Amino acid sequence: MRLEPFARSRSLTLGVELELQIVNTHDYDLAPSAKDLLRLVDGLKDQLPGSIVPEMTDSMIELSTGICADHADALSQLGQLRDALVSCADSLNLGLCGGGTHPFQDWSQRRIFDKPRFQELSQLYGYLSKQFTIFGQHVHIGCPGPDQALVLLHGLSRFIPHLIALSASSPYVQGTDTGFDSARLNSVFAFPMSGRAPFVQTWDDFQVYFEKMTRTGVVRSMKDFYWDIRPKPEYGTIEVRVLDTPLTIEKAAAMAGLIQCLARWLRIERPYTLHEDDYLPYTYNRFQACRFGLDGLFVDPQTGEHRTLRDDIALTFSALEVHAMELRAEGAIAYLRGEIARLGNDAGWIRAVQAREGLLAEVVRQQCTRWAGRAA
Repeated sequence: MRLEPFARSRSLTLGVELELQIVNTHDYDLAPSAKDLLRLVDGLKDQLPGSIVPEMTDSMIELSTGICADHADALSQLGQLRDALVSCADSLNLGLCGGGTHPFQDWSQRRIFDKPRFQELSQLYGYLSKQFTIFGQHVHIGCPGPDQALVLLHGLSRFIPHLIALSASSPYVQGTDTGFDSARLNSVFAFPMSGRAPFVQTWDDFQVYFEKMTRTGVVRSMKDFYWDIRPKPEYGTIEVRVLDTPLTIEKAAAMAGLIQCLARWLRIERPYTLHEDDYLPYTYNRFQACRFGLDGLFVDPQTGEHRTLRDDIALTFSALEVHAMELRAEGAIAYLRGEIARLGNDAGWIRAVQAREGLLAEVVRQQCTRWAGRAA
């Protein structure tokens, strides 16, 4: 099986995918209502940008924007999709919310959505498929060609811990505070083809790697790789996959804007020379981000210097200022700076609400209010 050709794509365009929780409005547990919601949404699809589709289990739904030029375009499209989904959910007495994990759902009660690929994955991965009722944001960046895509992939890999720490929104699992800011990624890491992409910088070399993998029978397509960042040849993009689903569309658009700024900076200024050794601290840095969020330790792969992710993110924001202006993404950076100054990330907000209310169902109710754009 050969790798499909890398499609033509306009450089630095954006696409955003968000996996959302579907909950009932009685006790705010997950509700197996994806089919009902999709049936209502189907009548609106011609009026909306992008798409709304099912996910692995029937308490999940995924929205995707169309191709976006910039941060403002992404926010506008996300707003249209959000408003339509919330309206349909209201009519079914359902709630929708962000967050990388539902804080108290029982994974064993989940049902695999009736779609051939999901059923096939369930047969392959067993109980892990139901435990994959987790919720992430994926961001696509348009690339002018496949070699440029791979170079950008490896350049962005340095910032995977930064993106994890900023987007973390999954401190609770099965009713327990895990001590992690992003516990969601622990479920992703259980899959055999997760982690980092191989260090190849040309599409010809990547095709050789892909053909070797397909000969083993381990993979059949790019969908079988659950890497933190992976190429998407059918779209002409790379796809950043480590973000927890934020609690608001404003945060989701800000994260997409940040990644677009990083991509432009890396492409134009080329601040780092790529090397396989850049990945030596990769797993450690990623764990620190998942466990401690912005207070996690970051080991600079170029210098070996140790500093907090909070401090390195501040340095990164300063480096991106010109690029944010060129991309009209100043609002995205300002949003993220403001959040860091308050509760740090969405995991901090979730913990603060739980400390105040003492009831995880109330936390989810307030998450639904925030997602709908109705929070005070």
